[in-house]
Order: sequence, then structure tokens, then C-alpha cells
Amino acid sequence: MKETSEKSVAMYGVVSASKIIGETVVNRQSENVGKIDELVIDAKKNRIMYVVLSFGGFMGMGNKLFAMPWEAFEFSVTENKLILNVDKEKLKAAPGFEKGDEWPDFKDKLWGEGIYTYYNYTPPWK
Repeated sequence: MKETSEKSVAMYGVVSASKIIGETVVNRQSENVGKIDELVIDAKKNRIMYVVLSFGGFMGMGNKLFAMPWEAFEFSVTENKLILNVDKEKLKAAPGFEKGDEWPDFKDKLWGEGIYTYYNYTPPWK
């Protein structure tokens, strides 16, 4: 099964969410930036909307979580990992929320627009 799974990723870029959640994310410089805490999907449009990252101690960001547009990531089939295409300076000021707090309302288009705009992407509903 594992061999088939690896072939699927290599051939088609297909990977299950359970293989991504909990994995380390790197930046373009191959530095570890955090771990994937959650994937948020739009069930009506059949697409991933946000990747929720925990940075841990990366750049002194503590235990905050950060929802980022799926478009801010690139999946490396050869390395089998997500690469975050956001520079460190942008991450330092990124909007986030504390792990123990209530999570944002991902259905709130105004909130989502703020997130997409911060990372210089157009929300898919626009």
C-alpha cells in the first residue's frame, strides 16, 4: 500500500490529507517553518481553502496558529512536502490566533478576504 501511495504522489500529485496534517512545512530556503495543524476545505466548491500552520518557536511566534491560503503553498512531489511561498518578514506580522482560543469563522468572507489580501492572493469567491 505504501508503495502504491508513493507512486500516486509521484505520478499524479495525489496525496491524502492524513499524510499532510502534522507534517513539517519548509520555506523556499528549505528551512523548517512549522507544522500543518489542519486543512480547511470548501465542501461546496470541492477545494482546499486554508492550511492552518503552527509555527511553534519559529521566529519567536509562540503557540499561535496561522490560516493561510492554499495558494501560498506548493507541493513538492519529489520531496513529498509542502513549501510555503511567503517570506520571513511577511510571516513575522502575519495575522494569527492562539491555539486555545476560538478559531476564526472560516465561512466569514470578510475575514477570509483579509487573509487572502494579506498574502497577496485573490479570494476564490471574487
